[in-house]
Amino acid sequence: MAKKLAITLTRSVIGRPEDQRVTVRTLGLRKMHQTVVLEDNAAIRGMINKVAHLVTVQEQN
Repeated sequence: MAKKLAITLTRSVIGRPEDQRVTVRTLGLRKMHQTVVLEDNAAIRGMINKVAHLVTVQEQN
């Protein structure tokens, strides 16, 4: 498993349920096409799975 994940918001949160909006914000994403690099752990993976249709994920070493 990679040490870090680069997460990019690729779809808008407009019209999405509030829990998905909160999850995207918790990941540190505020704008479209913004990328954040986070540690790879079970909590982050769970949040990514919840909003997988809104983000793209790349593994980094």
